[in-house]
Amino acid sequence: MDAIAAACAADASLRSIRDALVRDLGRQPYEPVWRAMQGFTDARNDDTPDELWVVEHDPVFTLGQAGKPEHVLMPGEIPVLHVDRGGQVTYHGPGQIVVYPLLDLKRLKVGVRDYVCRIEQAIIDTLAEWNIDAMRREGAPGVYVGGAKIAALGIRVRRGCTFHGLAFNIAPESTAPFLRINPCGYEGLQVVALQDLGGPSSLEAVKPVLLEALARQFRLALRHAGGLPASLAA
Repeated sequence: MDAIAAACAADASLRSIRDALVRDLGRQPYEPVWRAMQGFTDARNDDTPDELWVVEHDPVFTLGQAGKPEHVLMPGEIPVLHVDRGGQVTYHGPGQIVVYPLLDLKRLKVGVRDYVCRIEQAIIDTLAEWNIDAMRREGAPGVYVGGAKIAALGIRVRRGCTFHGLAFNIAPESTAPFLRINPCGYEGLQVVALQDLGGPSSLEAVKPVLLEALARQFRLALRHAGGLPASLAA
């Protein structure tokens, strides 16, 4: 076991299974969803059920709190938003699954480092369903295949509760805009999509596998909720 795997070798058995709602938001612009998850996190209390929001965004570059504008090389017609997650610059757009886990880490008894490791492991397990070997990289959160990044993580924890989350490249159309930035602040970092590796191009084929992997990592019993959260539907 290498140093990264050892650091992420958390106790696999969380104490109990907890209910969580899954909301598939379809395709949405970035900012209203961002504001909605901020509002959800600010309003939740100790009894609020956890939720997983699944979304495909309109094209957007987002700069995290540590983001440096010089890493945005040629944005062109794609808007650039400064947001309140960790990390540098990334891209969201069609052909990419974004999942926002809105979890109470205190209630789950999961630390922040363990939380990141569990999300990465869920993506690694998802890729294994298509016989794709993936790995972590020390000092560079996310999931990599053969040196190319296939999934990015950017999180925020407020009062022990998470928002923001993961972005998983599925169709090749999701990768071309990364040429306009230094992905996650790394010049020349290659990115890849699941279809490029022989996996499906359909987000609908991947979503249930990814959600089940996340449910295993966090001991969640998933229940699908219809419609948008009230804060987004308003």
